[in-house]
Amino acid sequence: MKYMMLINAATTDDQDDPCTVEDWMAYDKSVREAGIWVSGESLADLVTATTVRVDRDGRRTVTDGPYAETREVLGGFYVIDVPDLDVALDWAARCPGARGGGSVVVRPVADFSA
Repeated sequence: MKYMMLINAATTDDQDDPCTVEDWMAYDKSVREAGIWVSGESLADLVTATTVRVDRDGRRTVTDGPYAETREVLGGFYVIDVPDLDVALDWAARCPGARGGGSVVVRPVADFSA
């Protein structure tokens, strides 16, 4: 079963357990070596984000940034293929993004082929 792990990074600099580039490289390597990696990307800096909204009349509003009142920002994602949710949660707990005030949201990927 495929699961998406949405990696939310803390926006503050006072993280209690910050992760390093080496932590991310090691995690990425372990996911790939385990044979569960389907896809994944790191997102560019938050200042590059653009938000699009469409009202009922079809008018589009485009603004720079997400401008959400939050302590976390989406930093990237992994899609993994594992037997069940428990295994996906184990991999999410190993993710460096789950530390230092961040979090990893785990959601099943919908399968519409059935």
